[in-house]
Amino acid sequence: MVAPGLVLGLVLPLILWADRSAGIGFRFASYINNDMVLQKEPAGAVIWGFGTPGAAVTVTLRQGQETIMKKVTSVKAHSDTWMVVLDPMKAGGPFEVMAQQTLEKMNFTLRVHDVLFGDVWLCSGQSNMQMTVLQIFNATRELSNTAAYQSVRILSVSPIQAEQELEDLVAVDLQWSKPTSENLGHGYFKYMSAVCWLFGRHLYDTLQYPIGLIASSWGGTPIEAWSSGRSLKACGVPKQGSVPYNSITGPSKHSVLWNAMIHPLRNMTLKGVVWYQGESNVNYNTDLYNCTFPALIEDWRETFHRGSQGQTERFFPFGFVQLSSDLSKSSDDGFPQIRWHQTADFGYVPNPKMPNTFMAVAMDLCDRDSPFGSIHPRDKQTVAYRLHLGARALAYGEKNLTFEGPLPETVELLAHEGLLNLTYYQQIQVQKRDNKIFEISCCSDHRCKWLPASMNTFSTQSLTLATDSCHGTVVALRYAWTTWPCEYKQCPLYHPSSALPAPPFIAFITDQGSGHQSNVAK
Repeated sequence: MVAPGLVLGLVLPLILWADRSAGIGFRFASYINNDMVLQKEPAGAVIWGFGTPGAAVTVTLRQGQETIMKKVTSVKAHSDTWMVVLDPMKAGGPFEVMAQQTLEKMNFTLRVHDVLFGDVWLCSGQSNMQMTVLQIFNATRELSNTAAYQSVRILSVSPIQAEQELEDLVAVDLQWSKPTSENLGHGYFKYMSAVCWLFGRHLYDTLQYPIGLIASSWGGTPIEAWSSGRSLKACGVPKQGSVPYNSITGPSKHSVLWNAMIHPLRNMTLKGVVWYQGESNVNYNTDLYNCTFPALIEDWRETFHRGSQGQTERFFPFGFVQLSSDLSKSSDDGFPQIRWHQTADFGYVPNPKMPNTFMAVAMDLCDRDSPFGSIHPRDKQTVAYRLHLGARALAYGEKNLTFEGPLPETVELLAHEGLLNLTYYQQIQVQKRDNKIFEISCCSDHRCKWLPASMNTFSTQSLTLATDSCHGTVVALRYAWTTWPCEYKQCPLYHPSSALPAPPFIAFITDQGSGHQSNVAK
């Protein structure tokens, strides 16, 4: 006969073990943590995690001792996941989010505190997005400027690859945090994106409510790694092959970063995305970028909308940085091609193929002396400033705000006078004359070549170019169609009050009759 005390000694550890094991898988999704920002009204923020199949989960939002709301759900058997959508909340905080799993008579409780409601932006791309504040101009001053921005919260996803779409992030380099000089300047290309941080800081200055910033980027990566198989298939991207290009130093295999670093975020309610990528496609599937980039935007929008139970807007705002310059590619056509393809060959955004998008032109922010190579210019402040103008106009509906540089509305060929007349839809400021930055395609004897077209006369909204260098037929015009179009902030054309540069373009002159007008965009 076994002594009663021994039986109790055997049973009690079993009860304790069962109690603990039943709650072992109960957790929030990896990015739900203290100090986070959840998306404010009019959307509802999504809270989700993992648990024991069949268990009930109650999610409570509290402020101090006051219960603001409760949501009840259960853990799905096939995925071990649970999810609730909170009622839309006004910007502000702090709040506590509590999740409690109940299975039979066992309860397990999770808590995250100092949660704010505001706007959540995801920042992604390659190394120019990955550069930290430590790497940019005036880094010391920028790193010390955090005290006023404690409601701008930051999170950085770990660089991970996966062969299949993951449900949750494998790792997080920097969990949700208040900004400090340490986490903003944590080494080179580590933790927090400078472009993302400065963009969010500008938004906070304008909006005066919390901003959540999620950095998920990896240097030297082509767009194919960030794209789902669906979007690559839609663009007819060739199956994975060898990639012997110097510009690709990070993972290049199709979808591996989408799988591990974007798809796990899909349930999150977002305000929008900003993107800085393209250098790694300068010599890789370049001709497909006018499809792969719009397709990525469309696919991300659909995925986040569906993943968030419709809370992330179906056509949420998507901003991007048009490529800057690089000395090592000065004779290559790849950079201007990618810049053009970044706009789906329209030259401007938003456009019919890229609705609700905004662009920061960066071709005049070149940096010959960057210690990280000229492909990594250090003036990320101007990049972020130009991006935030687009966000204010597109994402926040600010009226009468100039957020893009001047682009010609019409190009008029005055063949008998040897002139091309460009009429701009907004005012222009000719900062300097440059007789090489405009080029005309001159054709004779079934051969065409690009020749410089010198700047002749100009007014507040028009510019005349000389075409007398062409002894054949002028069939096209292009602007800033080189890897390095001008020196730092010294391109010829800007908008007079916003100091935004005129973007590059190519226009085809379809009718050779004198006085014919052609639209710039194809």
